[in-house]
Amino acid sequence: MATSDNDGASARGLPGDLDETGAGGEPIERAGRIARCRQRLGQVVPRRPPGVTANQWNTASRALFDFVVVDPAGRAAPFVVEFVDPTAQTPQRQRSERMKHAVCEAVGLEVLRIESPTLRPGPRARRIVEYVIDARVFLEAAGDPSDLGELALAEPSGFRDILGRLPDGRTGPVNDLGAVARAAAVDAYVNRELVDPILRSLRLDWKDGPAEGWAWLQVRPGEFLFERVRIWQYRFGCGIEPARLAEDLATMAVGERLRLRDLVALPLRDRSALAGELDLLRRRRDELSNPYAFDHVSFD
Repeated sequence: MATSDNDGASARGLPGDLDETGAGGEPIERAGRIARCRQRLGQVVPRRPPGVTANQWNTASRALFDFVVVDPAGRAAPFVVEFVDPTAQTPQRQRSERMKHAVCEAVGLEVLRIESPTLRPGPRARRIVEYVIDARVFLEAAGDPSDLGELALAEPSGFRDILGRLPDGRTGPVNDLGAVARAAAVDAYVNRELVDPILRSLRLDWKDGPAEGWAWLQVRPGEFLFERVRIWQYRFGCGIEPARLAEDLATMAVGERLRLRDLVALPLRDRSALAGELDLLRRRRDELSNPYAFDHVSFD
């Protein structure tokens, strides 16, 4: 198993199936929805909307969406899914994205933005889009569990809570995107590739920012495979709490790194670096809607 001691290695390139050049391909047809890849905003919004300047439109109309999901039957509004590598953001790209989001805001287009150096456009991203479509369709059919009040507490009723057979043979939530990663961690531990089989995670709700998920796995004593995913939802919803979805995606990202460990060095972080990030969280506790979410967390 290849490993790396470079704390900045999370930006290391991955094989083509996760690289943004692999975002193209056949449209996804799922549950009556169609998701098209690599669509320019000008294809989705054919005319400059009121309130958007000509300069904004000129820049934004050329910007690309990774996936645009539409309902040919007109039963549901279209939405887009973006995968963003936060380590590869340039001032020019950030400016283009600001203009793009200004147009989305002007026309009310729903946007799910996923920030991760590991979860990139490609076949695995297509699986995430399928998952989001399924969650949206379930929500449309079953309704929002929060609308049921106390009745929602009696039995799990959300898409994420549906029980079934997990990859390791146990019964659990079959729509947990991190389930495969947890099973892979146990397999790697049995093969003596890890010192700890438990893949841990947490979720953070920033009051004026994204939902954030952390996931980590101790590979060698004091050295961890760590993934962070941030989610921005602009008018978007799929019935899954954003921070919970971010946590599941971070866990999934750890699984992706494990899956490719024979091809790409694992970007390991040392205990002191992660402890420093935890201390920073404690200092920003007042900025969180769930300020005690990480009280149980330790990298010791």
